[in-house]
Amino acid sequence: MSSTQPSPFATTPEPPYYVVTFSSIRTEGDNGYGAMADRMAELALQQPGCLGAESARDADGFGITNSYWADEESLKAWKQVANHLAAQQLGRKRWYRQYKVRIARVERAYEFIAEEGASHGE
Repeated sequence: MSSTQPSPFATTPEPPYYVVTFSSIRTEGDNGYGAMADRMAELALQQPGCLGAESARDADGFGITNSYWADEESLKAWKQVANHLAAQQLGRKRWYRQYKVRIARVERAYEFIAEEGASHGE
């Protein structure tokens, strides 16, 4: 990754903080999903206590989005935002065959970043 591209990783503080993991299997076609997903990501980042998010989806439609929250009150408040509630309803009707939500308190976190130019072959 070049230094001009933003990192796909959310910037999180030292623990503790919370993570909401949303795993889903999409229905066929976009049906407005892309625009709504972009809008919800933008809206979530504007909420007090939202620390960031990371998301990935494979070619078969299985995806995982992790959103990070400063405290439990913040993530509960996000669940009640009117536009988010509307998106949840559309998701059940139009965009998802199945989803699971898991909420956890992050107690420990660490990372690895390879030095630039380092060889990783054996």
